[in-house]
Amino acid sequence: MSRERATALLVDFDGVLRRWDPAVAAGVEREYGLTEGVLGEIAMSWGLLQPVLTGQVSHDQWMTSVAEALAPSVGEARARAAVEEWQRYRGEVDQNVLAFVREVRAAGVRVGLGTNATDLLDADLAALGLTDELDVVVNSSVVGVHKPAKEYFQAACEALETPPARVLFVDDDDRAVAGARVSGLSAHRWTGPDDLRYLRAALAY
Repeated sequence: MSRERATALLVDFDGVLRRWDPAVAAGVEREYGLTEGVLGEIAMSWGLLQPVLTGQVSHDQWMTSVAEALAPSVGEARARAAVEEWQRYRGEVDQNVLAFVREVRAAGVRVGLGTNATDLLDADLAALGLTDELDVVVNSSVVGVHKPAKEYFQAACEALETPPARVLFVDDDDRAVAGARVSGLSAHRWTGPDDLRYLRAALAY
């Protein structure tokens, strides 16, 4: 039995609409004498990441924890300075994805941002010029639960005012895609701009 065509789009932020240049973190690590990859490794460790993604701690508190973890190797002041410099870079918008989002919205399809993010998300969207580019923003730190939980996708569909069977979700993370499918959404694993042809075909516009 074929699925109903999707009438709403839910897109992930990091890895889909926003890209990160790994050279930035690598440059900071070289400048401050840090081990290559250590900034991301500490920040993404689940013990530090999970609380900030569910709104239990702020983005600033999360980064303070990263600096504290670095301090034994380079000293407290250098650790703080390294984290501050790293955090000045807020990524870049994938212009191909943004053009697709604009095209979809112009055709009358509701578009939501579905992201595991911190309380810095609204500021990031403003800094990147994205505040008015989306119909809804579903931020895990506001919802209190993160992808791939079913409760997250239920909240996203409610925000989009669209039943799960009519929502197409796009993410670059396999677990998030699997979670969306379990929750009744159509879901596509993002690999890059070549996927846009498929996504256009999957949406009813």
